[in-house]
Amino acid sequence: MSKEQRPWLSSYPPEVPDTIDPCPFASLADMFDYACEKYNDRTAFINMFGSLSFKQTAKEAEAFASFLQHEWQLKKGDKIAVMMPNLLQYPVAVFGALKAGLTVVNVNPLYTPRELQLQLQDSGVTAIVVIANFAFNLQKIVASTKIKHIIITNVGDGFGFVRGHLVNFVVRFIARMVPKFFLPGAVSFRQALKKGAQRPFMPVLLKPDDIAYLQYTGGTTGVAKGAMLSHGNILANISQALGMYGYIIKRGEEMVLTAIPLYHVFAHTINLMLFFAIGGTNLLITDPRNIKSFIAQLKRHHRELSVMTGVNTLFNALIVREVFKKFKFSRLRLVIGGGAAVQSGVEDRFFKETGIHILEGYGLTECSPLCCVNPPTAKTFNGSIGIPVPSTLARIVDEQGEPIWDLGRPGELEFKGPQVMQGYYHNPEGTANVMHGGYVRTGDIAVWLEHGYIKIIDRLKDMILVSGFNVFPSEIEDVVSRFDRVEECAVVGVPSDKTGEAIKLIAVKRDPTLTAEELKAFCRGYLTPYKIPRYIEFVDALPKSAVGKVLRRCLKNHE
Repeated sequence: MSKEQRPWLSSYPPEVPDTIDPCPFASLADMFDYACEKYNDRTAFINMFGSLSFKQTAKEAEAFASFLQHEWQLKKGDKIAVMMPNLLQYPVAVFGALKAGLTVVNVNPLYTPRELQLQLQDSGVTAIVVIANFAFNLQKIVASTKIKHIIITNVGDGFGFVRGHLVNFVVRFIARMVPKFFLPGAVSFRQALKKGAQRPFMPVLLKPDDIAYLQYTGGTTGVAKGAMLSHGNILANISQALGMYGYIIKRGEEMVLTAIPLYHVFAHTINLMLFFAIGGTNLLITDPRNIKSFIAQLKRHHRELSVMTGVNTLFNALIVREVFKKFKFSRLRLVIGGGAAVQSGVEDRFFKETGIHILEGYGLTECSPLCCVNPPTAKTFNGSIGIPVPSTLARIVDEQGEPIWDLGRPGELEFKGPQVMQGYYHNPEGTANVMHGGYVRTGDIAVWLEHGYIKIIDRLKDMILVSGFNVFPSEIEDVVSRFDRVEECAVVGVPSDKTGEAIKLIAVKRDPTLTAEELKAFCRGYLTPYKIPRYIEFVDALPKSAVGKVLRRCLKNHE
């Protein structure tokens, strides 16, 4: 691709390179070891009542890896699921698993048994680390999976012996946040670390092409698929992010707010991997929906925060609170928005309160995920997703697959670079459908702006983005179709000030007495809360094409 076909290069600040070294380390485990040695005594993670230094993280991750090797006899390439929110145990489990050569499968702890079963069965994991609060869901479906080994962790396990036991007691018996479960043979997280520390860790030879993650995504078809992300893919994406932002990031000095769940690929690569690599401190927010607790943690650390990442809904939730205006973000100089489009009204209010612009970026799971960002030299909010990061090629193609370079002419956005996945796990057909001449099809319609900036104008598919999470109409429709009081249904996304998009269900009743609340109650038994339709409309019939396909575009335009 000629320089004329990389118009974004003219928008790079002088300090940003055109290309990067995609593999500065042989593996993420090597990167982890390097960072732990270089930033030994610096605090790596803070979460509620506890913290971990780089040295402590290294010690516990190695003990965890040793446990996996010696107690469970897990080998390079075996798969382990990690199902927990942002806790100190999370990085220990992930880095420990990577050091042992395992492939990590991130799992949303809020999944219903049905959703959990589908992912665990498809990935074929044989081991899992699960937060006790949601172990009851695992109990319901574990017999239908290949899981042989289970580690249970509690919220307070990372807070030290005395405080940890107190927190766990309150969570379990006072707040009653841990439903009863029965998982015979399960090991506690603390037991695993204790046993692992008694045995020597056996280093594993890892290469850039080895698969580090099966990161599940709906891709562009709505069917959950495991994107195979190699150690090299993630390392390249770290280098690309550093290529764009490295000249304003101070090694060993940053504190980043991590409210997006680390099981989400955006937070995993940027917050966890990138900032660990440069000696940053992650302020882990376990439940950002608990705004009272969230604000309390910000109150303790707002003067130390230098970097913030988030989704539009997170920024909006903060700026509408009066207490946020009292915080003095004296060190804050980099704010990155991802996961969903940042709304201009939210960005404007955030800028007025902090004096810092939200730099919107864009990525997808298949790209590890970062593809585009607005550079830190941006002086205004332009509503674009920015420009491609170093060593990334972008193109917009027409319906025939031919590149478009005219400004303002829409087409499908595609990306190519060292961060692109190795393919979908045991799904060659899905892989072939998403790849186009070495480029990943995003399923998004975009246009070129001046100087190589890219603007998303519509979605090629019908995916709905709720607070940065992908929701697919076909999944919800499939669940509702099981309800014998519904004749047929369709799902579309509608604009929402709170979540970016909200889910609207349009249904034809089989039972005339059916109410919207009864239909929502049915959905709650099968779907994660953010997938529950916010709006329900009953109609006499759904618009269909000549071949009987429901026309969602007509429903979206229906008032």
